[in-house]
Amino acid sequence: MHANIDTRGRHLARLSAVQALYQMEIADQKSKFVVRQFNEHWTEQAVKDGEGIADSDFFELIVLGVVAEQEVVDEAIAGKLGKNWKLSRLDVTLRAIMRCASYELLRMFDVPAIVVVDEYVGLAKDFYAGKEPNFVNAALDKLARERRPGEFGIPTSLTDTEKTDG
Repeated sequence: MHANIDTRGRHLARLSAVQALYQMEIADQKSKFVVRQFNEHWTEQAVKDGEGIADSDFFELIVLGVVAEQEVVDEAIAGKLGKNWKLSRLDVTLRAIMRCASYELLRMFDVPAIVVVDEYVGLAKDFYAGKEPNFVNAALDKLARERRPGEFGIPTSLTDTEKTDG
């Protein structure tokens, strides 16, 4: 179905999107500046190393999408945190991972939910040796099942409109 998708390029784009959100928050930099900076770096590195390059279009979709829809993304994450937890309690890297993943689950329907969850759990494992990857897995799994029930074989009995209209 998606035979022509560069999975390595998308993986690198996801990793870079997490790093970009981290950089934006820590250095208080604007998204378009960071996107341009990352894209220039990839081009230079690809020429030097002759290695794979991140999917820059995919990277930009994630970073600019998270920024444009941060309130919606943050609300989705907050709904999956424990009762006494706030998004601000998550460290910057974990918050970036959750924001990127949540944006993909909420808006990028061409990417299967299970792929999104697996990719970001893998990134969490790259950054953390503790319980954080388990947290990412649990929270994203809940969000994925809630927002994309059909992909998990969960019947959707009523639409949101039907629930509110009676």
